[in-house]
Amino acid sequence: MKQVINELQSVLNLRNWREIVFCGFGEPTARLDCIIEVCSWIKRHYGKIVRLRLDTNGQGYLLNEGREVVNELKEAGIERVSVSLNAPDKETYNIICRPKFENAFESVIAFIEKAKKHMDVEVTAVSIPEANIDKIAELANSLGVKLRVREYIPCIW
Repeated sequence: MKQVINELQSVLNLRNWREIVFCGFGEPTARLDCIIEVCSWIKRHYGKIVRLRLDTNGQGYLLNEGREVVNELKEAGIERVSVSLNAPDKETYNIICRPKFENAFESVIAFIEKAKKHMDVEVTAVSIPEANIDKIAELANSLGVKLRVREYIPCIW
């Protein structure tokens, strides 16, 4: 955690950035303590300048059992959350996302419901052939959050 903060200090002038996004290979909330500490540091030093956003698969409660993930993220300064939903129902979600948790879809929906009370939340979906974007849009609407569709660009190897 200190290493991340040291890198931020040495490499970036955070005053030049409007938003910092926590995302990457794997699920960021798998390192929830690191996110909390780094966000808290950024907010203490650059809070009026920099917004913080989390890009997540929404499975933070499954990865951090017993913790109030949304409350911790809010207290650390996360203002915006993008949740990769990619499916309108559990069956499709399990086919497309192949989660390791049996109740992943339900947990993602619960995460969205909790997060929207405290943060600006959008769900995202990749326009893959298996996804029914119209049904995902209906789900997003019923949850009271925005949908951002990401273009599917197949890999040509």
